[in-house]
Amino acid sequence: MFAASAAVFVIAAAAPAARAAWPEHAVKVIVSLPPGSGADTTARFISKYLSQELGQPFVVENRPGANSFIAARAVAESAADGYTMFVASNSPMVTNAAVFKKRPYDPVKDFSPVASLARFPMVLVVPASSPYKTLQDLVTAAKQAPGKLNYASGTPTYQVAMERFHDRNGIRGNPIQYKGTSPAINDTAGGNVDYSIAEVSAVMPLVHAGKLRPLAVASDTRIKELPQMPTVSEAGTKGFEAYAWTGVFFPANTPPAIVDKVSALVRKTMNSADGVAFIDNLGGTVFTGTPAQLRDFQVKEIEATRKIVKAANIPVE
Repeated sequence: MFAASAAVFVIAAAAPAARAAWPEHAVKVIVSLPPGSGADTTARFISKYLSQELGQPFVVENRPGANSFIAARAVAESAADGYTMFVASNSPMVTNAAVFKKRPYDPVKDFSPVASLARFPMVLVVPASSPYKTLQDLVTAAKQAPGKLNYASGTPTYQVAMERFHDRNGIRGNPIQYKGTSPAINDTAGGNVDYSIAEVSAVMPLVHAGKLRPLAVASDTRIKELPQMPTVSEAGTKGFEAYAWTGVFFPANTPPAIVDKVSALVRKTMNSADGVAFIDNLGGTVFTGTPAQLRDFQVKEIEATRKIVKAANIPVE
């Protein structure tokens, strides 16, 4: 009897343990921008739905600063086990690849793409007290005083967009660098710089407060937040568009089953009535895609941004 029991014990001990279902505990969701940003609010929105669907908390952690290096590196160096997720904008995942020679991470090799989320059109703004009433007023003034007008650059992405606008119009401006979008936009509202560009959700509070004057929206069509405001193309710079976008990434080599599971849930959430309404309320549009589609889009965006940086002579650090 004892021997039989021992044999059973040996067999049981030798049997391989069953793989636990993911997730067994909380998932960390890292955002490289501060609370209240488009990436942050979108991260919190999808985290709520993922928590409900998967039965474990998805906890957002904001790690802003250093051109998103801090957050991106933290994710890239995390275990590829599905317990660290990155809700990132195009700044760390595209622009940094074009404007920084040395980075503590590789935006392509160090990450597994999951799904794109949304895109937000940029708006070109001036202080409410500015003499420039239209986009053409600004272009004319810049042509009359090459390199004399100052613009606020909150992130490398916005600087690239602004320099692309300059290049299209044959003008120059003097970039003033800020540590984030909020201080750049606030300084523009305060009249300390002549103009700036940022995504719609970042500028609208100060537009509503009467501190910023929008000149044009860098989207393909007019937007409901500014229905009377022309697009940049309508205002004279034909075909110019500029968007901030967000997407979800895991560390490289995260198991495909986890990546595909989260991708399907994220796309379902974003394309739901609640998801569309949420992004619409932020001034953006839902912009989803599979892991393969996000990777293809990201690589093409990096290539295009590098061409812009080279053509506009943006310094590469």
